[in-house]
Amino acid sequence: MAGPHPAVAAVRSAVAAALADVPEGALVLVACSGGPDSLALAAGAAFVGGRGGRQRRRTGAVVVDHGLQPGSAAVAQDAAAACRALGLDPVEVVAVDAGGPGGPEAAARDARYAALHAAAGRHGAAAVLLGHTRDDQAEGVLLGLARGSGARSLAGMPPVRGVLRRPLLEVTREQTLAACAALGLAPWHDPTNTPAGDADRAPQRSRVRTRVLPVLERELGPGVAAALARTAALLREDADALDTLAAGLLERALVPSGPGEVLLDVEVLADAPAALLGRALRTAVVRAGSPPGAVSREHVRAVAGLVTAWHGQGPLHLPGHVEASRACGRLAVREGSRSGAAREAVGRSAPGRSETDEETGDR
Repeated sequence: MAGPHPAVAAVRSAVAAALADVPEGALVLVACSGGPDSLALAAGAAFVGGRGGRQRRRTGAVVVDHGLQPGSAAVAQDAAAACRALGLDPVEVVAVDAGGPGGPEAAARDARYAALHAAAGRHGAAAVLLGHTRDDQAEGVLLGLARGSGARSLAGMPPVRGVLRRPLLEVTREQTLAACAALGLAPWHDPTNTPAGDADRAPQRSRVRTRVLPVLERELGPGVAAALARTAALLREDADALDTLAAGLLERALVPSGPGEVLLDVEVLADAPAALLGRALRTAVVRAGSPPGAVSREHVRAVAGLVTAWHGQGPLHLPGHVEASRACGRLAVREGSRSGAAREAVGRSAPGRSETDEETGDR
């Protein structure tokens, strides 16, 4: 008896590996847009969960309607119907308001993840599966390189973050398309992701997909996307190790202080490598109340200057009405006056971006 199509087998194997630690009987939700990546993922999860997997799990789906394109409600209902036909239950369609801050892509991403976390809580799901592929990872790394991002951003999307899991990061978009074809599934194709669309008005990630990566593959040879994804995996190992060391440095430098203040011993920080010092100080600034997405490299470097090149300067006014100052061998990061924060003395980051942002457009 012939086995499944190789692309179908690849998706099923990836899902099974991602769910290996999820207990039998637990509910797993698939975030499904109806596109080829998430539809192939839904089919793989349905198989692993009950139709052919050795460990039976309940498998459902959440379809998020961002309302950004004409007919989006109908597309969402079609995706939900496809999930039900695969045997997924429960299947829920959630409409969100994607008009938040940070531009349309960032606002849609934030609204989507809020909806997925809320759905996981409502249904008691052990995991929510996202359909990001190796190609999505490569596109994110390329965008990060273009922005001059740090290692954490270039490390790309993690396979697991809390309840969210990405089983297909080692699976290609070509494989998800082939899996859908082999299973007789008819995925929806987002018009902003196709060359036939208005490429000049398409989202930045879509332009990377349809214009930039094909040029790199043609000029540098095949395998560019795979190499970029491999770079992300290598950098994630490095970034994880540096973050762990930086957390230890911050813990050693902490001095007991009052609520809303992070107080640090400058002597403990003074000889730390720049990579660890910057990470520790960024964490301190965020703990004191700065929004993570607003803390730029310039902000962190200015705070580091209070440790490594202090000549009486300060206080520094940081995002979120946070103030950093040095006195008596202590670096204090605390909520400052609103009037002082309005005179923010440190360069601002690009709107909605930081070194730790991830591009996570679901497919």
